[in-house]
Amino acid sequence: MGLLSIFNKEIAMDLGTANSIVIYNDQVVIDEPSIVAVDRTTGEIKAVGRVALEMDGKTGNPELRTGNTNIETIRPLKGGVIADYEMAQHLIRKLIGMTNISRSFMPPSLRMVICIPSGITNVEQRAVREAAEQAGAKEIRMIHEPMAAAIGIGIDVLAPCGHMIVDIGGGTAEIAVISLGGISCNNSIRVAGDQFNDDIVNFMRQQHNMVIGVRTAEKVKLAVGSAITELAEEPEDFPCLGRDMLTGLPKEITVNYKEISHALDKSVARIETAVLETLSQTPPELAADIYQNGIYLAGGGALLRGLDERIASKTKLKVHIADDPLRAVARGTGIALKNFTRYAFLIK
Repeated sequence: MGLLSIFNKEIAMDLGTANSIVIYNDQVVIDEPSIVAVDRTTGEIKAVGRVALEMDGKTGNPELRTGNTNIETIRPLKGGVIADYEMAQHLIRKLIGMTNISRSFMPPSLRMVICIPSGITNVEQRAVREAAEQAGAKEIRMIHEPMAAAIGIGIDVLAPCGHMIVDIGGGTAEIAVISLGGISCNNSIRVAGDQFNDDIVNFMRQQHNMVIGVRTAEKVKLAVGSAITELAEEPEDFPCLGRDMLTGLPKEITVNYKEISHALDKSVARIETAVLETLSQTPPELAADIYQNGIYLAGGGALLRGLDERIASKTKLKVHIADDPLRAVARGTGIALKNFTRYAFLIK
């Protein structure tokens, strides 16, 4: 077994719209933003992950032809699926390269388990598989995100008991009712962290006549993002920096969580509606289980202040936020890989 382990390696990957996480030997070895910096002229990959994120929105103007104006930052995944096939290959290959599993005299045979959205099409699923194959994986298996999230939360997904999972990532919100190792009913909408950022950008433009970038919107969301207008613990107001639309000059506007809750209201309402629709499709016996067990929130969106309270108020059910919700999906994917025999029928 020891000798075989040299030539056979297993990794679990949460290939997310915003961040990608790689688990190897039950440990998170890579947690990087899903972004690639590439030279427009040569196609050379300049950076991946955090280094590429630092370049996002700060690359030069190619028309000026000075300095590193040819560098472009690309997010290969949008809405939870591959939007740029070639860049997705580079991203997966670089993420694998960041680990120590490929640094040997002989390249190992890689088995990968990748989590995918529950609403993914066959074409999109094939694109993920082919991108992983081109990146060097010999065997690729896939598991649906809500199932991986449930396993990562600690739920016994094989038990004859219904559980509702709401996984809000960067590109999609996945809502699913799980029982006996299967998804009884599900809903996948492309309203999640990226949409929240866009809402904040539009709000600052319309209400304050100020243009901000997506990275600044992300900072605003983390600092004062909220799903409700009345919080028990109010975050401090946040100084938002951008460009005045009227004068064209840089300026600073201080925003509070109540303003941002109004900015995010429509998107949060769409998630609420998706949850209610999924509950309406749930078989009565499973609905009874959910009434007792409540709803579980996972993904980065679960950290939005007051989201659990708002969903609880709308559904009249208990709402639980997973421990370390950002890594719940990756953690579940790693557990499924480690217990491959037990969860084999969940991994396709």
